[in-house]
Amino acid sequence: MKTKYLEQEIKYEGFQLAPHWIYKNFKIQGDAAVAFCGECEVKLTEMVDIEDVINNEPIYSKNMLSFISEQFNIGLTEGVLRQRLMICTIKEALERRGIKLTRSGDDLYWNNKKLSVSIATKSVNSVLIHTGINIDSEGAPVNACGLTNDLGITDIKNLALEIMDRYSEELEDIVLASTKVRGV
Repeated sequence: MKTKYLEQEIKYEGFQLAPHWIYKNFKIQGDAAVAFCGECEVKLTEMVDIEDVINNEPIYSKNMLSFISEQFNIGLTEGVLRQRLMICTIKEALERRGIKLTRSGDDLYWNNKKLSVSIATKSVNSVLIHTGINIDSEGAPVNACGLTNDLGITDIKNLALEIMDRYSEELEDIVLASTKVRGV
């Protein structure tokens, strides 16, 4: 999987969770993940999570570290498993920094405050995953926490690079592990 940290600030609004968004905008073809920082505001009209729409729960973060991944030749169930792997990768990266988190499905919490949002969906030719980690939780519509204002994490770029590297390595290792066994 190809990965890239985007230096420019991007407001995540949900429309970016679309087939070939990474390829069209950053010329990265194939399985890829990008990370960027910026405001996050996903209105109900852009939501792919039907439960959030039904519950009238739009997403907002003053500043969020977002990861968008597009992965080809897999089904939605495998995509959700890969989404959960991303969440576990993030949890491990933060725990290496001494931060104790809890995970419930695809959500991370610190002191019962929500740190992350995440969704996986299927397009006509790929699985798309967005995972966001609050950097600044001010103004969030739920009881939330942030990397900087609550957890003291300031080196966001290095955190993002570590998460993408480990996630990519894990996916490659899974494929490699499947090639070393004898069928029975």
